[in-house]
Amino acid sequence: MPDSTSAQDEPSPVELHRRYRGKVQMIPKCPVRDDRDFAIWYTPGVAAPCKAIEADPKESYELTNRANSIAILSDGTRVLGLGNIGPLAGLPVMEGKALLFKILGGVDAVPLCVRVRSEEELIRVAEAIEPTFGGINLEDIAQPKCFRVLDTLRARMAIPIWHDDQQGTAVAVVAGLINALLVVGKSLGEVRIAMVGMGAANVATYRLLTQVGVSPGQIVGCDRQGILHPGRTDLEAAQQEVTDKWRVCSESNADRVTGGIAEALRGADACLAFSQPGPQTIRPEWVRAMAQRAIVFACANPVPEIWPTAAREAGAAIVATGRSDFPNQVNNSLVFPGMFRGVLDVRATKITDRMMLAAMHELAAAAEPGGLSPDRILPPMSDRELPIRLAVATGLEAQREGVALLQLTGEAIRVQATRIIERTRATLDVLGRERLFERRLVD
Repeated sequence: MPDSTSAQDEPSPVELHRRYRGKVQMIPKCPVRDDRDFAIWYTPGVAAPCKAIEADPKESYELTNRANSIAILSDGTRVLGLGNIGPLAGLPVMEGKALLFKILGGVDAVPLCVRVRSEEELIRVAEAIEPTFGGINLEDIAQPKCFRVLDTLRARMAIPIWHDDQQGTAVAVVAGLINALLVVGKSLGEVRIAMVGMGAANVATYRLLTQVGVSPGQIVGCDRQGILHPGRTDLEAAQQEVTDKWRVCSESNADRVTGGIAEALRGADACLAFSQPGPQTIRPEWVRAMAQRAIVFACANPVPEIWPTAAREAGAAIVATGRSDFPNQVNNSLVFPGMFRGVLDVRATKITDRMMLAAMHELAAAAEPGGLSPDRILPPMSDRELPIRLAVATGLEAQREGVALLQLTGEAIRVQATRIIERTRATLDVLGRERLFERRLVD
């Protein structure tokens, strides 16, 4: 049974999406009062900024909305826990992502679901749209394609490229794990970590864990075929295609554990699961076999691998999911709005691993003012200060690494981020006050 249920009389998600015909729209940011304004914002006035950009391409950031625009680019090959449902069916997710970008970070994000057949085509699409955007968020792309697309675009493009399913999720997971270990009184350098599911999220989390002091030998990874170890001949034969998973086979699992999820969890201090959605993926008896004061992150969406109540009854001291309707949401939505706010405000040309680490440490620290507890290891999405804190941390680190075109103090980043985010919230307040959300556009 789920831990929470909605009221029977509430409209279903499909009914609500149908009522509003989606979740996002474009609205003007400049005054339009009469024909004189049309003449400024379109012809003939618009010719002057066009010529200015032609003379100096950097002016595109000052004379258009490019400085606050990103693309959410997806081919729909790995959408949530739904799988390869295609770009059209994935559009509601990309619209939802755009909604969070705007409300939480003040970022104008454009959903772009594209029908492409290969990773080369997807790379070409990203390169082709670069003049319009200040950054690109790659979303819901199947592995191993997602790794190669990200690495290629990071090397080629002059704007920041981010794959949220990899990098954003890893930042949230490691920040949450650091705080969870503080609550249960264990050390990051000594625990054994089981990773269930070795897709984009956990491969990136594995990389980040090794950067914060976890030895690969402490980690036991497990995919659908079983535990990763040097004897996995299937992965060895395909190592050119699955380079990252073969690396995990080669360097992790110091005790050479074999078997499946049950064996991976036996004696583990923490379980980080991004696997098959459904409450039977991880069984209560497997949680009972974990170490004392165990930590379980069951982060599959839309349904976690084990319901939180079942995990706690089986002995887990801390349980987290990817959902906002349970305590301890560990989700990339805590990361990307504020991180991109900082990236855009200092006009970063890329997002580096050290920028990820800065965001991770700031996210972990942001939970401390409210007090850490078994039900509060990270701040909630509703924390209004969180995206601003992440913007400052990310923007300052971009400058330290020399990948920012603008040099701003932390206070300047804070003021600018606050102003942009508050403008978005003020717009929502006006729309709500005028009851415009309740008016149907069509019958």
